[in-house]
Amino acid sequence: MAVRVQRQIPPFDTTAFLARIGQGRTIVEYRANQVVFSQGDPADAIFYVQKGKVKLTVVSKSGKEAVLAIVSANGFFGEACLTAQPVRMASAVAFTGSSIVRIAKNAMVRILKQDAAFSEAFTAFLLSRITRAEEDLVDQLFNSSEKRLARVLLLLANVGKEGRAEPVIPRISQETLAEMIGTTRPRVNFFLNKFRKLGFIKYNGRLEVHTSLPTEALFGNGTGNPILGQRSDRPPRVKSLLGEAPYVLPDRTTRNFGVSVTA
Repeated sequence: MAVRVQRQIPPFDTTAFLARIGQGRTIVEYRANQVVFSQGDPADAIFYVQKGKVKLTVVSKSGKEAVLAIVSANGFFGEACLTAQPVRMASAVAFTGSSIVRIAKNAMVRILKQDAAFSEAFTAFLLSRITRAEEDLVDQLFNSSEKRLARVLLLLANVGKEGRAEPVIPRISQETLAEMIGTTRPRVNFFLNKFRKLGFIKYNGRLEVHTSLPTEALFGNGTGNPILGQRSDRPPRVKSLLGEAPYVLPDRTTRNFGVSVTA
């Protein structure tokens, strides 16, 4: 049986990184809901979030908008400019007040060539994002919407990150949760009520995710009783499934809940 070894991402020194870039970088302060770039704009720079959060969205030809992710502090976005992508495939908007570093494509290419330590850290960051995308796809293809919602809640709570649960974004709506897991808001509401009755979450204006949720939500309860969908015969992969995610989910305007974590 293949054993998956997770390599720790090297420490990232933001101050030293920005100092080494020199020319080609600009630090900009964005207020909440201010556009960083729009879908269709030229892809000529990569961005690094020093403080705050950035929402990434895409709009279809029919006008339907989908929320791709929220990039938190110490995360990159717009990295597709390093490929042959000439224009932005998504839009980026400051989700909260944010301090964002814009790094010109040429400057980023130069620092990647000159600084082996940073190149390694950036590569590890990209690989972790690819891994997360693959796990999201597997989750979408094989898990019920109930399990997908449970996984989203765990990811929001950072459960599985070296065994610690951490607070996440302050408010998120049922509409957004529904969009992210591919179901309807009434179904999300139904499952949240079910999770609350089972003692996995609490919400009364604020949503609290309990650390008792992971095993039940992702792998069944070990007895065949389908508390959260059908029991899975897959071996537990909590860390690989819930490992560090540069993306968390965004907020909407409908039925918002604050999110915190309790043991």
